[in-house]
Amino acid sequence: GFYVTLIVNRWWAQYTSIPLPDQLMCVISSNVHGKDERGRILRRTLVRYANLSAVLILRSVSTRVLKRFPTMDHVVEAGFMTQDERKKFESLHSDFNKYWVPCVWFTNLAAQARREGRVRDDVALRLLMDELNLYRGKCSMLFHYDWISIPLVYTQVVTIAVYSFFAFCLIGRQFLEPLEPGQEGDLDMYVPLSTLLQFFFYAGWLKVAEQIINPFGEDDDDFETNKLIDRNLQVSLLSVDDMYQNLPPSVKDKYWNEPAAQPPYTTATAAETLKPSFLGSTFDMRMCEEPEQSQAAEALPSSPRIHTPLLTRFLAAASPAVSIKNLGWGGRAHGYLRRPRADSGSPSPRSNRPEDPEAVAAIEEEDTEDEESQASEPLVSGGPLKAPRLSGLSEGHKEPPQIQVKAASSESLSADGQDALEL
Repeated sequence: GFYVTLIVNRWWAQYTSIPLPDQLMCVISSNVHGKDERGRILRRTLVRYANLSAVLILRSVSTRVLKRFPTMDHVVEAGFMTQDERKKFESLHSDFNKYWVPCVWFTNLAAQARREGRVRDDVALRLLMDELNLYRGKCSMLFHYDWISIPLVYTQVVTIAVYSFFAFCLIGRQFLEPLEPGQEGDLDMYVPLSTLLQFFFYAGWLKVAEQIINPFGEDDDDFETNKLIDRNLQVSLLSVDDMYQNLPPSVKDKYWNEPAAQPPYTTATAAETLKPSFLGSTFDMRMCEEPEQSQAAEALPSSPRIHTPLLTRFLAAASPAVSIKNLGWGGRAHGYLRRPRADSGSPSPRSNRPEDPEAVAAIEEEDTEDEESQASEPLVSGGPLKAPRLSGLSEGHKEPPQIQVKAASSESLSADGQDALEL
């Protein structure tokens, strides 16, 4: 599996590395100006240099292209190179592949066109150079793919492993029953279906990898490099010569007076108009209809968050108040655990969390009972309303009827924890 994946990825990467002049010819046609003969020569020469570089690199990696252009005379005869250019090309002595020489000619000719004013600004010249570098980079990648191939030992190991595995399966998966001396046994001629399927799958994958390991050969599944050369030359010359500033007249389109353009459908595709348009995954989602949930809430950056233990997060769905109480954080009398009233100005630190309606109703009922018990106590003349006492606390420690603490500091938390322990 690893071997076949490597071969397939390499095969597709080689195809995407084949140089195509489509982007380069568009840049040449739009930035090298001049309807005269000099401008036409410049555009056709620039795009011819690009195709010549592709032909030279494909001659080095593809068997089909080499058989089509075995010598440089065939390249000159095909029109990719002139006699003077061939003399310049052969006068450069180098021990390495010289597919990059036409790219250098391209850069020199583009600089000359800039000096002549055919390329009107440096931005256009930079765009020409960038597209040429991308084109030259693909030629270089083809050369490197042909130079650095998959190690032969990898192919040998995979081939030996597949065939030796089935050679052992042919003997090791036979069922032999021991016979007593002098007793004759019948030969087991069953069909090993699972082993045959394994052989077809493994051997098939191995053959696929062997076929596409070199896509620049002469097999039926290899790349049609000669057709690519013909297509690239014809399309590029048309785009820079016949199509240079050859524009159709600009007129109003068919949907000029229509607010929404709707192309017609044929009878075979009329059923597609009944399908609703995709407007997003949350388009049909129904939100909560309670007005309280839709009101904007302002956050208090100065108030620290109350971190709930991990166990409480699972128990909070059933009863948040009980889960916090059971963890020893004190009873309902503590202000920082008391749920604030709806008319209070301070927001609750847990107002943005979903709450259980039954638990909220229980807390509100208990708060109501506490208020009624506080109201039933008599008033002391000239003194404030007495707060209910908690068992186990000193008489001097009193609590106002309604205490709301916005932020619980570490000292208050520790003091409350000690009070809970004394309880």
